[in-house]
Amino acid sequence: MSISLPNPDGLSLAQQVAQMVVVRASGHLFDHEIRYPLWEPPAAVLQRWIKELGVGGVILLGGSAAEIALRSHQFQDWATTPLLICADVEEGVGQRFSGATWFPPPMALAAIAQTDLEIACRLSHQMGKVTAQEGLAIGLNWILAPTVDVNNNPHNPVINVRSFGETPEIVIALTTAFIAGVQSGGALTVAKHFPGHGDTAIDSHLELPTIPHDRDRLDQIELPPFKAAIAAGVDSIMSAHLQIPALDDQAPATLSHSILTDLLRAELGFDGLVTTDALVMGAIANRYGTAEACILAVEAGADILLMPLEPEKAIGAVCEAVESGRISRERIRASVERILHAKSKIAKSNGNAASFATPHDLAVRLGQSNIAIGAERSSEAAVQEILQRSMQVHQPPLSRLNRSSGGRNLIVVDDMIDCDFLGRTAPAIALPQHSGFTRVQIVDHHTPDVSFESVKPQPTLLQLFIRGNPFRGSAGLTETAQNWFEFLLYSDQLKALVIYGSPYVLEQFIPKLPSDVPYVFTYGQMQSAQAIALSALLKVDQTS
Repeated sequence: MSISLPNPDGLSLAQQVAQMVVVRASGHLFDHEIRYPLWEPPAAVLQRWIKELGVGGVILLGGSAAEIALRSHQFQDWATTPLLICADVEEGVGQRFSGATWFPPPMALAAIAQTDLEIACRLSHQMGKVTAQEGLAIGLNWILAPTVDVNNNPHNPVINVRSFGETPEIVIALTTAFIAGVQSGGALTVAKHFPGHGDTAIDSHLELPTIPHDRDRLDQIELPPFKAAIAAGVDSIMSAHLQIPALDDQAPATLSHSILTDLLRAELGFDGLVTTDALVMGAIANRYGTAEACILAVEAGADILLMPLEPEKAIGAVCEAVESGRISRERIRASVERILHAKSKIAKSNGNAASFATPHDLAVRLGQSNIAIGAERSSEAAVQEILQRSMQVHQPPLSRLNRSSGGRNLIVVDDMIDCDFLGRTAPAIALPQHSGFTRVQIVDHHTPDVSFESVKPQPTLLQLFIRGNPFRGSAGLTETAQNWFEFLLYSDQLKALVIYGSPYVLEQFIPKLPSDVPYVFTYGQMQSAQAIALSALLKVDQTS
């Protein structure tokens, strides 16, 4: 089977504009499983957007790898022009879709790079290749990674451990290795978030951050990783919802002609796809609304309008802007040509039809997915190596930790309702039982405030799952964790500490920790990270 990509001139204006729109969809198979109904349409609406409007792509969230294989097949079957199907899988396909490989966050590689850059680059390349291979096996052809922002602000709530490091040099080395890995696996890449989201203390999912630096500073820190990504052949670049007065004192980067066209296209010479970040994010949606935001993004130079809240309204608004003369037809045609070129590249990289094919026998597709994911043990070995090499362990010779009966296993997590790495058999719950921490207590932001005077004294293992979480941040969680930490120290109940996630949280807690309290820090929060960390701390068998 071969695919057929249209000539841009053979598409109507509405069809051309629709190719520029990538819509959000649930990865779950059934409508009643939709978790975010404001953003994720039911199947009948989604089918109309793909089949009748002819949108250019779909971004997925939720579900299992097997479900995504079925969903992507279904979407491509609906489409007249093959779709870009993408997901934010910065930590591997398993980060979003259960059953596939879930890698530690990119900053774990930066920690390894501090002592051995060559090993870190090897692992980054492997991470990119596995992500592409597993993605294509279930129908994802556009990997929305890597994040090339230099995270030099420890208070950054949205980039944080998603970054490959705190210096341009390390970020460049690791992200170019990742890009090469994805390319060797046959999928498209994106460098984000242009021109650099690393030095912010505000989450752009909620509000519009401002980068106050002058052009010289941007040239030294923020822009070099994007230049390196362009030189490495990155397929697309994602804009940041940021205000950067040194580059444009009026419009945020996503809506700025000065930034997306004058700087990115003309000055840096990028000729690939320019995509917006999600247009439902508060930094844009709260200020501009769907119609005007989409028009301004196209005027600025964006080729892809990612996740507008109202896709039909977005298409209609851009068409009206063309018909009124506000946007030229040539401008639309240029974007469509780049989009079709990217789709053609996917096809050529994967045997023409492989990444758009719609197999007659879905069992074959799922069987191939299972082989690509389940049988690729080298990917799990890479996960284990990254976790082991980036983990920090403090085991004092005279330790407070000893086996005791009836100890408390206190776990602090952002949102237990939305947590996919804890459960009855999760190592964070199961392994401490072998060391006497049998009383499990879980605290999240839904937990009512407690009076510490009423807390029963008992030996306590404190486990903190804290990292930057888009749309939520981590300030409140950190405060809750800090209160428990200080109470347990003051009352002499703290026997050991495990921190999963952000090294910046570790830096807040360690100065106050007595030297005889053992601790472990790991970048990962998934169950494999829990097992490795607790095995090192408690000296228990991971398989117990």
